[in-house]
Amino acid sequence: MAQKEKATLVLFSGEMDKALAAFTIANTAAAMGLEVTVFFTFWGLNVIKKPRGGRGGRGWMRKLLNWMNRGGARNLPLSKFNFAGLGAWMMKCLMREQRMQMLDEAIVQAKALGVKFIACTTSIGLMGLAEIHRHHIFQRKSRLRKQTKRRSEIRVKSIGFR
Repeated sequence: MAQKEKATLVLFSGEMDKALAAFTIANTAAAMGLEVTVFFTFWGLNVIKKPRGGRGGRGWMRKLLNWMNRGGARNLPLSKFNFAGLGAWMMKCLMREQRMQMLDEAIVQAKALGVKFIACTTSIGLMGLAEIHRHHIFQRKSRLRKQTKRRSEIRVKSIGFR
């Protein structure tokens, strides 16, 4: 029996455009039949972090870090031209207008296609993410199975540039 081809992506950026590119690659590879793993570390944990969560943490620096850093796929800034959130909002409007897949939809699709998520435990500890967030990160799996009926029903949206 031939061994299945594999792909691993490291997501260390918590910016919307970079995360969207990573999930586009992951979903395309998974749709092509590759076994895909996405490893989240440092700011990349914000992509799968519980939205508006993580106010806790041991010590005032971790608490402050988590208070300033809301997390969640819908709250990510752009890597360039963010303008205090206005740039990200405009980009999302343009993406909706072009019927492009949003980041949270790409995450759901990735899990439905069987992409494995691995969160760096060292980064989780460093950033002071509570046990509840680790649970949230790995909880997605069971919720997404309920949302997706069969793998054959999933179609990968292509993202084109004009």
